[in-house]
Order: sequence, then C-alpha cells, then structure tokens
Amino acid sequence: MSLQDDSKYQSGEPTTPDQFAEGFIVSPDTRRANRIPPGQSRTRKWPVLDAFGPPLIDLRQWQLKIFGLVNTPLSFSLEEFQALPRVKVFADFHCVTKWSRLGNVWEGVSTRELLNRAGIQPAARYVVCHGYDNGWSTNLPLADFLQDDCLLSDRHDGEAISEEHGGPVRGMVPQLYAWKSAKWICGIELVAEDRAGYWEQGGYHMHGDPWTEERFRSESIPPGFSDDGGAY
Repeated sequence: MSLQDDSKYQSGEPTTPDQFAEGFIVSPDTRRANRIPPGQSRTRKWPVLDAFGPPLIDLRQWQLKIFGLVNTPLSFSLEEFQALPRVKVFADFHCVTKWSRLGNVWEGVSTRELLNRAGIQPAARYVVCHGYDNGWSTNLPLADFLQDDCLLSDRHDGEAISEEHGGPVRGMVPQLYAWKSAKWICGIELVAEDRAGYWEQGGYHMHGDPWTEERFRSESIPPGFSDDGGAY
C-alpha cells in the first residue's frame, strides 16, 4: 500500500543537529557529511507504506507488552505508556524502497527505559517487535534496539503520529532501514536466537543496515515483492 502525506512536506534544506538545543538525542548518522545512504534519494514528502493498511485499534484497549527473556513481563496501557519518562530524538529515516526523509523529530519513550524496567535476561540477544496489523513482526539485534536514538514514538515533528504512519505508537530504530521500525507496535519480545519477521520471511535482510545496503538476503528482488513498494 502506498499513499502520500503532503501535510509533512519539507521546504528548503534539511534541518541539521546544530539547530537543536539541549534536551535532544541526536542520531549519529545525522552528523555524517553525506546523510543519504548509497542507493537512496531524498524526499521532501512523507510517504505512507505498509503491508496491510492501518489496523482498527481501540485506544482504550491499546496495550504494549514486553515479554520473553525479561525478568518481569510488563504491560502498559496508552495512558501508562505516555506517563513514562520521555525523550526527543533528531534522526533521519531511510526506507528500503530507496527514499530518505531527513531531519525528523521523534518523541516518546526510549527503548532503554522500557527494557530497563522489565530487566533483560543474560540469554537475550535479539528482539522481535510485534504489530497490531495482522500479526506483523520484525526482528533485530538487541544491541541495535538499545542504541541511544531508539524509542517507541507517539509524536513526529511536534504532532501526534497519525494512524497511517503507525499511531498511536510506533517503533523507531533510525540506524536501520525503516521497516525495522514497527508501526502500530503492540509487543516487544526478547529472544535468544534470531527469528525472521514478516518481510524477512519474504526475503528481506535479517539486519537492514542502509549504509551497506542490506536490503535483501540475495542480490535479486525476493519473490513476491517489487522494488518500489511493499516495505516501510
């Protein structure tokens, strides 16, 4: 599914880290001399891409569960989540479909805050993020999920994240391709062994570093997917 959110159009040059005061976490990739990874081009817009379309979510029933290899499984309502200590992150956003949106400000709760509350068991090495959209999931190394610039976000560029972009809460892991930043997130599962999520099962890369173009597990487009859509 591919749509366009023109209300987020960026005019002029992209914002830079030095335009932000104290209190912001700056994603390290925004300090690169060239902020656009190989094979990418800058978009000034805010494309909408997803696998199934936005799920129907009753915000009164929304829950985020943290489970798996943790000391204390946790569950948060939306109100409880939004009452946790908050962070603001300045970061770029790189979609595997070859566009990058530079200079985003994300607000929410850091992944470190959440997992520190649950307690990480020594055997945990990977994370599987689960979404409300038809059991969608994605996998990533725990070390990547715990970077300073990673968070679960409910606000983007000063506004509540819209339903189309993954609201009420989406994951945000700026240093990996954006399909690793789960929309409509409902669960964080810690596991010992890497386990492919939805797009990974279809041939997308198990890691997803945009700077080394870890798009697919092979050099060819995986069966059933196109080069201009199907991941986000």
